[in-house]
Amino acid sequence: MPHPTPPAGRPLRLAFVGQRTRFEVCALADERPDCQTRFIEFGRHGDADALRRDLDAFRPHVVVVFRPETVPAGTFAGLRAATVGFITEPIPRDAEGGHDDLERGRSELQQLDAASFDRVVSFDPLIVRTAQAIVPVWRSVPLPVSDRLFRDVEPVRGRPRVLFVGRSTPHRERMLAAAKADHPDLLHQASDVDAGELEALLAAHDVGVNLHDATYPSFDNRVSLHLAAGHLVVSEPLSPQHGLERGIDYIEISHGGSLAHLIGSLERFPRTWHRVRVRGRLKAEQFRASRVWPRLLADLHADLAAFGTARVVG
Repeated sequence: MPHPTPPAGRPLRLAFVGQRTRFEVCALADERPDCQTRFIEFGRHGDADALRRDLDAFRPHVVVVFRPETVPAGTFAGLRAATVGFITEPIPRDAEGGHDDLERGRSELQQLDAASFDRVVSFDPLIVRTAQAIVPVWRSVPLPVSDRLFRDVEPVRGRPRVLFVGRSTPHRERMLAAAKADHPDLLHQASDVDAGELEALLAAHDVGVNLHDATYPSFDNRVSLHLAAGHLVVSEPLSPQHGLERGIDYIEISHGGSLAHLIGSLERFPRTWHRVRVRGRLKAEQFRASRVWPRLLADLHADLAAFGTARVVG
């Protein structure tokens, strides 16, 4: 039986499933009249029966699951909706493996029930070769940014306000040590915040710092969140760069001392790198949720119509 589609003139019902404090800022909300959306909280060890009841009540045409490896096998059995799993966690980029975090990510991804999903999307094209050994990957797309987080670039007034959002890890604390010592007003938001709290934090700051969990390369979606908010983004090297250019769209740092020095320069000359902020904000449009999701869903329906699915649809 084919996947349902909305009648002409009626909105597409789109359900997002995942940990709200991490992924609501990546979802589509009410920005488009042709989409009716709902975000359903679900994480590892979540109540799969409750998830299915919520989905059955909403009757979505499409379900997008962030971290699809957390959904138990059989949860979507007979669900009359297109299901998309969105891989969001880094794993090794080759069979040889690497950092313990990456191996943990691969171990968790191996729990993904491929039969539950019509298509799987990866946030990182460079992990696809490894992921393909576990599940077929249909597309690679960086995590989108909710429209609610986009702001115009405003001139810095007074002392630049610097923000890092992310859990504490040994690598991050080493990178932040000098900056925290020299600039005690640097805010490190280490605990989880919801979309509303993050929106307020972004609005209250001018500079966003991006540091990786550890020393392995990655593209962290906080980069696109800060760009959307009109911040000057200061980041460790990005891999892949998803079209961003260092020195033009963001400022690259390689060690904690350079971060402390850069913040000091901004405190003396607050409008330094203003053009980088402007260019970065323009580039952020490529991550805008109300643009990314409709394009991806149009491709999804075209692909399913052309090639079908191995998943059993009710």
